[in-house]
Amino acid sequence: MTDSSPSPARARPITTLFVDIGGVLLGPGWGHVSRRLAADTFGLDAAEMQQRHHLLFSTYELGRLSLADYLRQVVFYRPRSFSEADFREFMFAQSRPYPEMLALIPQLKARYQLKIAVVSNEGRELNAHRIHTFGLAGFVDFFVSSSFVGLSKPDLNIFRLALDLAQVPAAQVLYLDDQPLFVGIAAGLGIQGICHLDYPTTCAELAAFGLSV
Repeated sequence: MTDSSPSPARARPITTLFVDIGGVLLGPGWGHVSRRLAADTFGLDAAEMQQRHHLLFSTYELGRLSLADYLRQVVFYRPRSFSEADFREFMFAQSRPYPEMLALIPQLKARYQLKIAVVSNEGRELNAHRIHTFGLAGFVDFFVSSSFVGLSKPDLNIFRLALDLAQVPAAQVLYLDDQPLFVGIAAGLGIQGICHLDYPTTCAELAAFGLSV
């Protein structure tokens, strides 16, 4: 006898996507590779820069420190031969798009009338640059960015806030992130997740939830 019961994806259709930015839609932006390149480019002590970054960046991502203050403590705590504007331009230039993913999410939104929310840890100025430069506001309905809401992953409350703003049941949300830890934490609220590895793998996993393009 064939089991005709609906699959979980069909029984609870996905109406909302929570999507990370860095590692899913765009490159990391200001990850360790970019910081190492900055140290090499500007002749900085990479180990010292990394230590100072580690102590301050979470505060910046929570919106409690401006980018100018972050740079003042991480780079410009001593005289430099280059300007803050030069360094900031370099920092912003490290953001790179993932074109296939940037095309995929709007396609899914249009085909399935999905609500799209970004849930991301990013500092205010860097986040604003990435939203504007890569046209994220053109398909994202709202941004739950750490620097906007004063919460950051892995705090479960950032996902609770995203659910409150979305006003949909957790079972109807699918979350895309490149960090397994964050996907697992969101699962604690009943949010189903995909750990993004690459475009083909994510497309296959999306199809299993009834979201194919």
